[in-house]
Amino acid sequence: MVEGGITKADKTEFTECWRTTWKTPYIMRLALSAGIGGLLFGYDTGVISGALLFIKEDFDEVDKKTWLQSTIVSMAVAGAIVGAAVGGWINDRFGRRMSILIADVLFLIGAIVMAFAPAPWVIIVGRIFVGFGVGMASMTSPLYISEASPARIRGALVSTNGLLITGGQFFSYLINLAFVHTPGTWRWMLGVAGIPAIVQFVLMLSLPESPRWLYRKDRVAESRAILERIYPADEVEAEMEALKQSVEAEKADEAIIGDSFTAKMKGAFGNPVVRRGLAAGITVQVAQQFVGINTVMYYSPSIVQFAGYASNKTAMALSLITSGLNALGSIVSMMFVDRYGRRKLMIISMFGIITCLIILAVVFSQAAIHAPKIDALESRTFAPNATCSAYAPLAAENAPPSRWNCMKCLRSECGFCASGVQPYAPGACVVLSDEMKATCSSRGRTFFKDGCPSKFGFLAIVFLGLYIVVYAPGMGTVPWIVNSEIYPLRYRGLGGGIAAVSNWVSNLIVSESFLSLTHALGSSGTFLLFAGFSTIGLFFIWLLVPETKGLQFEEVEKLLEVGYKPSLLRRRNKKGKEVDTA
Repeated sequence: MVEGGITKADKTEFTECWRTTWKTPYIMRLALSAGIGGLLFGYDTGVISGALLFIKEDFDEVDKKTWLQSTIVSMAVAGAIVGAAVGGWINDRFGRRMSILIADVLFLIGAIVMAFAPAPWVIIVGRIFVGFGVGMASMTSPLYISEASPARIRGALVSTNGLLITGGQFFSYLINLAFVHTPGTWRWMLGVAGIPAIVQFVLMLSLPESPRWLYRKDRVAESRAILERIYPADEVEAEMEALKQSVEAEKADEAIIGDSFTAKMKGAFGNPVVRRGLAAGITVQVAQQFVGINTVMYYSPSIVQFAGYASNKTAMALSLITSGLNALGSIVSMMFVDRYGRRKLMIISMFGIITCLIILAVVFSQAAIHAPKIDALESRTFAPNATCSAYAPLAAENAPPSRWNCMKCLRSECGFCASGVQPYAPGACVVLSDEMKATCSSRGRTFFKDGCPSKFGFLAIVFLGLYIVVYAPGMGTVPWIVNSEIYPLRYRGLGGGIAAVSNWVSNLIVSESFLSLTHALGSSGTFLLFAGFSTIGLFFIWLLVPETKGLQFEEVEKLLEVGYKPSLLRRRNKKGKEVDTA
């Protein structure tokens, strides 16, 4: 197994991948079995977006408290931070296969707890267990696939993990839509995750441990037996020799700096190459989250409702489109990342993201300004004691519709019953309750509590889709690729782990604050804030992240030894040639 460089997933490698796996199906069995961890990762991060709509209907306290909604969503992320941090130690101590089995058990426990949860706090406990599994799966599945794949097709096989993650998110929206009219709705949505966890657990019991981990633990004969099933007979000895050299070099490095976690951390931060690699790796991971992508994946049905689509089923159906576009973008990334380069794809992606976020901010702003007006007479006579308390004084004065609109009504924590004559005509601002919703629906009218009926709603959906289209091929997958290439071999696990934790911490901050931000700033202000964060991220990607396309690990290390500078900041000599000044 070649440890010194990255095997590129170029256009010829995909052909080679299919040819090799056709001849040796065992390789694909290994990759797909481990890849179910990516599927579970994607499913459990995506399913909550639709389930939350129905959890709010079953628990009034969740419906009324945005911080509780955010906590239900973000506790899986908090669990993932712990899972990713502890998962590195479990991987090294007990092996990749055992880590995947533990992750499956955690997935299953979390799914069962959530499916039978009698109260919101129990859902939160289940989400934490799922988060532990997600955190472990996010780092273990690609690692197992990488170490159990032939070098010449490793890039293509590992890149399928990203496709399975986005495929899992797409699958979660299909499941959400399937259970819309089923008794128990959200319980089924969250409980279904236990099925693929059981499937993977059974499959992994019949599969071997990573050959690299076995060799590292001096189980050489077992390692050879696995490599003989993966490689042609004439290549096994070369792979064993490469593996021997890699492990010996790693052990020699440990003898110098020590094998403890503290010693490794000290050695990493004392190494300028690793520090510069971490600056680039953490930058792309934090930027990936602060463009706001997981607010779209976690809350896309809610965002669609903010755009004026009140029906849960409609919101989830439209959200299915955004999830499908994300999966499609992963395929595009697999095709182009080695042709056009990591840095270029990320920069182009960021420009597109910023543009879409600004347009979305304008669309939501116009939707708020042009929201339907409030009819004072109808608000006063809609039903006994039904008038919104904040609007009641104006209703008593029979104030003209121009004084209030639907958006101001919703921000006062009331509900809007749309006109039954025309969708954008003045309607009633009433108390926010299930009774008022039922009364409104019984008159053939639509009740709004998250967003207002708007002529601009379809534009929000269009640019939400475009946002996903420009995000997925660049910022969606490339940060993980960069982090697999940017660190020296002996610090690859540690550096990747630190960057992964920074990703999950950023994810937690963004997902926990999103609903509170929309409440405080409105949807328009929130998207504009993300556009600002994205602009900052774009600057630091341009400043700190080198191009690693086509470079061996040693070449990346030499590039970082002198320090990377973008061409605009490099001095030129009298002949016009660039001179490195780092």
